[in-house]
Amino acid sequence: MRSAEVTRKTAETEIRVRLEVDGSGKAQLASGVPFLDHMLDQVARHGLIDLEVNASGDLHIDAHHTVEDIGITFGQAIAQAVGDKRGICRYGHSYVPLDEALSRVVVDFSGRPGLEFHVPFTRAVIGQFDVDLAHEFFQGFANHALVTLHIDNLRGSNAHHQCETVFKAFGRALRMALQQDARSPLAVPSTKGVL
Repeated sequence: MRSAEVTRKTAETEIRVRLEVDGSGKAQLASGVPFLDHMLDQVARHGLIDLEVNASGDLHIDAHHTVEDIGITFGQAIAQAVGDKRGICRYGHSYVPLDEALSRVVVDFSGRPGLEFHVPFTRAVIGQFDVDLAHEFFQGFANHALVTLHIDNLRGSNAHHQCETVFKAFGRALRMALQQDARSPLAVPSTKGVL
């Protein structure tokens, strides 16, 4: 069973993430940031990852530390759950539309953290959510899951739709990359023999 539970505690936040990679898309989310909960629900549902997130943070300042630290902790949990990455497909990609918006996410479980984030949000805030925090979430994830992640919003005029297509595509790309490769179930998908 590919699962993990990670707790991260700092002077700014306390985050607990529990997940099962081979789940059914169930989510129990209490980040303290309602729009982030909505986005994480998309990741779980479209990635078929069972995901629990409990967070408390310095939201009286703003949501930055909480959102970033959830990205970090989620990345650590994914890395722990997949271990040496033996038998995974490694690469995943997805295009997801929502009305006028279209986003593409490509992920490589390369062992090398990197993020290319190109999302020209049409406004700075979605409800109470500062759109800059989407980048912070994915940077934290990429750095701690040790993945290369390319995120592009190809079109969109509604910022909610732009963000939602990004998170849905991210979930589906994870699902593809982390699925077990039936043709090579024991191999590490790299000529180096290690990722």
